[in-house]
Amino acid sequence: MPADHAIANPIVMIPARLAATRLPNKPLAEIAGVPMIVHVWRRAVAASVGPVVVACGDHAIAEVIEHAGGRAVMTDPRHPTGSDRIEEAMRRLDPNREHDAVINVQGDMPMLDPAAIRLALFGLADPEIDIATLAAEIRDPVQLDSTSVNKVVAGFADPARPARALYFSKAAVPWGEGPHYEHIGLYAYRRAALDRFVTLPRGILEQRERLEQLRALEAGMRISVSLIEASRLGVQVDTPADLARARRLVERM
Repeated sequence: MPADHAIANPIVMIPARLAATRLPNKPLAEIAGVPMIVHVWRRAVAASVGPVVVACGDHAIAEVIEHAGGRAVMTDPRHPTGSDRIEEAMRRLDPNREHDAVINVQGDMPMLDPAAIRLALFGLADPEIDIATLAAEIRDPVQLDSTSVNKVVAGFADPARPARALYFSKAAVPWGEGPHYEHIGLYAYRRAALDRFVTLPRGILEQRERLEQLRALEAGMRISVSLIEASRLGVQVDTPADLARARRLVERM
């Protein structure tokens, strides 16, 4: 791709806060004797795409990350989304805007394959793309019908290459025969795209579906999606049952 569009200096940001409705204090929940947020930080460091920083709203999170040898940036605990949190962290950490891309890694994926982070960043190779993300094929009919599983609509002419995201929904879309894809909430933003995204008003469809990525699509921003095997994502920990499963799986590794 043209050199002036190349990503030269990416950074990985992990937003985290203690307030969670379904699993309070989730980032500090121990898995194999280690806080979950530290597991995620280690996976992000192993991706070797750039520096890794935890953007947190609570001093307790910063303390465990710094004790593990990592770096944390304190942010306003009232931020409504992880995107808002990492944007504030970037303003504090990088006022001269030396980092031209930001990879937002969710703090509740303690078994994430580091290659997934590299794959998300690869989605920004197209200079027309503002945001890149991931998806996995849904093979379980129960997941397809579940509104807790977010779906993305994208036409993959070649599953090995990124495709444009056309829509996101909690419903089983699109209609007709063919694969369906679960959206994986790991994002790579161009720096300018992140700055723009957090200033946009909430979209009509975003409010209806309760999916913030629709805000970007409604504003005309372009999102690419790369496919990944679900097994490389591990367990996304949202509930006590998820946490118990993650503990069992890590103990077997």
